[in-house]
Amino acid sequence: MAQVVSSTGFGERRLAVRLAQGERDIVAAQQLRYDIFFGAMGADIGETTDRRDVDPYDGLCDHLLVEDHGRPGSPVVGTYRLLRQSVAEAHAGFYSAHEFDLSPVLAHGRREGVELLELGRSCVDPAYRDAGTIQLLWRGIADYLQRHAIGYMFGCASFPGIDPADHAEGLSLLAHNHMAMPELRARAIGEQAIPLAALPIGGYDPRIALRRLPPLIKAYLRVGAEIGDGAYIDRAFNTIDVFVLVPVARIAARYAQRFEVAA
Repeated sequence: MAQVVSSTGFGERRLAVRLAQGERDIVAAQQLRYDIFFGAMGADIGETTDRRDVDPYDGLCDHLLVEDHGRPGSPVVGTYRLLRQSVAEAHAGFYSAHEFDLSPVLAHGRREGVELLELGRSCVDPAYRDAGTIQLLWRGIADYLQRHAIGYMFGCASFPGIDPADHAEGLSLLAHNHMAMPELRARAIGEQAIPLAALPIGGYDPRIALRRLPPLIKAYLRVGAEIGDGAYIDRAFNTIDVFVLVPVARIAARYAQRFEVAA
């Protein structure tokens, strides 16, 4: 279990990352997700008596947790949901298949004989959105990648809000500069699918567009992520989702330290 100890104005943080071990851990992750998605991001996922974000995939997935052992009760302050291909195909498939046609990615994985990993439901408590927490999440993912011999990781990454015009520059930048090769290019499907490139090359300032990308999408790009074709308007979660694919073997060398195996 990797750990980070740091001091803040409110005392010492003792952050640690691990996988959920039972129902109590999963409930803690679901409660954090609810606070972020429903309370902070305006998702319309319904009120619940116990204020949890719950769906049928939770029981299939592994849940990565960052906890602060410097606070009473060691609250969960960051989480990721991890779904391996072997598990997904034995049950209901991948969550992102509701928004994107994954068949090119799945076919490519089979040709290469590698396991795929879907990342989802990523969120961090606003008070902990710093390098220490993010690095622990990356390191937890790295340990998982090695343990299960993952060849590609993928998932949906989100822009806030559901108006494509608000993110036309960023979406167009992804289409023009970061599109996956055709044999790895998942495609947005259904009535909520929209094209990525609303603006032509030269119709926006790429530097400004890059700066305005959501932090998580920028983080994925830094480690070699590629983007699928089109985006999906997720009205329930009040987001516009893009498909992000990271070939594990091509993680940028200068960011390899973030993916060191957790001690």
